[in-house]
Amino acid sequence: MNAAAPISLAALPACGSSRPHESAAAQVAGAAPYVDDIPEVRGTLHAAPILSPIAHGRLKGVDTRAALAMPGVRGVVLTGDIPGDPILGAFAHDEPIFAQDTVQHAGQVIGLVVADTVMQARKAARQVALDIEALPAVLTVHQAMAAQSFVLPPVHVRRGDAAAGLARAAHTLSGQFEVGGQEHFYLEGQIAYVLPQEQDQWLVYSSTQHPGEAQHWVSHALGLDNHRVQVECRRMGGGFGGKETQSGHLAVWAAIAANKLKCPVKLRLDRDDDFMVTGKRHPFAYDYTVGFDDSGLVTGLKLTLLANCGFSADLSGPVADRAVFHSDNAYFLSDVDIASYRCKTNTQSHTAFRGFGGPQGVIAIETILGDIARHLGLDPLDVRMRNLYSDEVVAPRSGTTPERRRDTTHYQMPVEDNILQPLMAQLEQTSDYRQRRAQIAAWNARNRVLKRGLALTPVKFGISFTATLFNQAGALVHVYTDGSVTVNHGGTEMGQGLHTKVAQIVADELGVPFERVLVTASDTARVPNASATAASSGTDLNGRAAQFAARHVRDNLAAFAAGLDGCGAGAIRFAGGQVISPTATRAFDDVVKQAYANRIQLWSDGFYRTPKIHYDKATLTGRPFYYFAYGAACTEVVIDTLTGESRVLKVDILHDVGTSLNPAIDVGQIEGGFVQGMGWLTTEELVWDAKGRLSTHAPSTYKIPTSGDVPAHFKVAFWPEPNREDNIFGSKAVGEPPFMLAISVWEALRDAVAAARPGAPVVMDAPATAERVLAAASAALTPP
Repeated sequence: MNAAAPISLAALPACGSSRPHESAAAQVAGAAPYVDDIPEVRGTLHAAPILSPIAHGRLKGVDTRAALAMPGVRGVVLTGDIPGDPILGAFAHDEPIFAQDTVQHAGQVIGLVVADTVMQARKAARQVALDIEALPAVLTVHQAMAAQSFVLPPVHVRRGDAAAGLARAAHTLSGQFEVGGQEHFYLEGQIAYVLPQEQDQWLVYSSTQHPGEAQHWVSHALGLDNHRVQVECRRMGGGFGGKETQSGHLAVWAAIAANKLKCPVKLRLDRDDDFMVTGKRHPFAYDYTVGFDDSGLVTGLKLTLLANCGFSADLSGPVADRAVFHSDNAYFLSDVDIASYRCKTNTQSHTAFRGFGGPQGVIAIETILGDIARHLGLDPLDVRMRNLYSDEVVAPRSGTTPERRRDTTHYQMPVEDNILQPLMAQLEQTSDYRQRRAQIAAWNARNRVLKRGLALTPVKFGISFTATLFNQAGALVHVYTDGSVTVNHGGTEMGQGLHTKVAQIVADELGVPFERVLVTASDTARVPNASATAASSGTDLNGRAAQFAARHVRDNLAAFAAGLDGCGAGAIRFAGGQVISPTATRAFDDVVKQAYANRIQLWSDGFYRTPKIHYDKATLTGRPFYYFAYGAACTEVVIDTLTGESRVLKVDILHDVGTSLNPAIDVGQIEGGFVQGMGWLTTEELVWDAKGRLSTHAPSTYKIPTSGDVPAHFKVAFWPEPNREDNIFGSKAVGEPPFMLAISVWEALRDAVAAARPGAPVVMDAPATAERVLAAASAALTPP
């Protein structure tokens, strides 16, 4: 028997296979340029920020004489040098570009020193003398609540009657806990390089997730129309949300300096300054009272969310909204009252971070359900399964109560694509959850010092921008006369593989090999008004827009080929680099050459807007999401009750990516998201001192996970079902949802703490550092 001939990868569809990241080879070789690698134009100067050393005060004077006398210094830039609006062009219009009469956090940028070299600028910036009269600072959400200090008005979302649900409950619990923020710690720090162009035009190279916003902010600060500013970003060395808005600050600061000194200016923050200047994941504090029956079914919940927003609104409104939306996670809450307070404090202005408030909402309900299970002496997985969304009918409480099912969120969105129960049941089986739970109980009974914990927690994450207007995208596809293809779209590449997936989509739409498609730098001069690459929607939006653009070109070529062969355009197929009709097969490249000779358009644009979504910002009700992405993780941990040290031992994940466009990239996103979430909840502790200064502002004091923290047993599997909504090739978003799988680490740690003395309540804040685990385990070991 003859062996089958090997199938060429080029002959297979691009989507659905693990194609390499489009920049992987260049990145490994050190040949993939980032903003700081762009060759500097002659005459380029370098800027460094002048930072406030105190959290709150009246700015009475800035003495720059010592700085200006230092070698290489060319100038100082302050608020008076701004030609346009001195307030950033953000939606809330509440953040000054440079501090004006007051400083509002330690690390706030007061101005810039500009010099011939970056080190000259940084040294000189530290010689600027600041006259600041200290004022009382608000440093915690509890102080903000007492002072009624908010960046935006509070929001309340209610369904049913929470008070009645609590009153009729067989059991009630109340509790408070806090969850810390998180530093983005992108490998490439914040940077912008601004070059003056002819006739008052500006070219901005920015490491940004949102070139369009950087364009708007720079033009706003310079007093120009948007079309005079061009922003380009080929790639970022990580973003995680930290370059959605806050990269725009650097672009504005560098542009103001370039405008004043009439030369190119580069501004790159060193790591310490990056920590001090930029916002983090929002820290949250929680207060809850929950009612439940003997099975753990929640019958009433009052939940208060206190978001530490920092000194300005930034993206705190939509972040806090998404926390409200995800306070249910995977569970039906029949009678619920959620209050969300957006607290103003004298700290950095906190901002987007992977999950965008979703993790802060999910961890609230998971913590509550864990507490319920311990109170009742039930397996936490059973309590979670009992509370899942389902098609079960809610028993009416009176003859006038209409029948309803457990399938609608507290913000009135039906959960139409629910796979929670079968997904969790499958992971329960494949992870051997029940057997391991029994084994761990036996192990804990034999071991006094080391205690193990196990948790299986789900994720239900809504996909779309909650601000409906951002759910749109544009793209351009160009086919050249040799058959090669370029794509430009409004999304940005930060290592997540967006450009790779878009290239795969276009390759399959045109029926050409993946290697024939090149995605070019994101550029406001090519695709205008693009939304940020955020909300896990980069591929959903930009991939669909690119598909539509490629389809327009394909339709032009199909009509041309149909004319050659006397058939309908619908009979023409594109596959394997060939154009196939009922009577002839031609190379794609040859058809393109012929089409060009016959003056057929070989480029097109594409536009996409997400269907079905609508949302009332006043009531926080409607359908803010196109669909949900689901997943679950089973995690086993061990703690040392004498030191508080902990380790993750095993992780099993079953995640819903729909039909994967690129399995290798999707697995990488799941693994990376989980480990980043694990860091948020274990080692990544942000500490501000009593004067409001961030103490953990370098790798020496702020600890992200390393490869040594990843367990040897780390299994990832895909749920085998396409997206039930009409999304690109049946795929689902995968950037943010896996982050919340790491809440299983938090619940497993609390399970291990509880094992130190059965029956004791677990009182612990996140992150669960060694100090906190030790304190919680010691409290559990203390006799009542």
